[in-house]
Amino acid sequence: MGRRQQSAKQRKHETMPQYEHVFLARQDLAQAQVDALAQQATQIIESNDGKVIKTENWGLRSLAYKIAKNRKAHYVMLNIDAPAGVVAELERQTAINEDVIRYMTVKVDELEAGPSVMMRKSERSERRPRGDGEGRGRDGDREGRGRPRDDAE
Repeated sequence: MGRRQQSAKQRKHETMPQYEHVFLARQDLAQAQVDALAQQATQIIESNDGKVIKTENWGLRSLAYKIAKNRKAHYVMLNIDAPAGVVAELERQTAINEDVIRYMTVKVDELEAGPSVMMRKSERSERRPRGDGEGRGRDGDREGRGRPRDDAE
């Protein structure tokens, strides 16, 4: 029984919980200031025995509604491998910072390899230009079998 408990404790220390931490910074900040905020978060995590796996800057994006008089915000995501206490400290310090208007940390089973969905979404929209609707009828159907024209007299 002692061996079983000991091996379970060892496994617990080998794998730390993984988190995705996203924060929104005020729209009037320069990109260098946003990068500094991400660096501060990284320092908090690493000074408390955690590790930042990946940092993604999603850029300045529109908000669905105004938050503290901001219509836009800089989005930054951190993939974190750290104990729960580290996340609590990160959230405590993020809440104090006046430049951060919202944040959210989610525990995940596995961190996503490669670029996140947000980064892939922007690549997809850049690669494929919009169609001009060529080959479609009046109502958007392919063969032009829409309503009869009123001016066909």
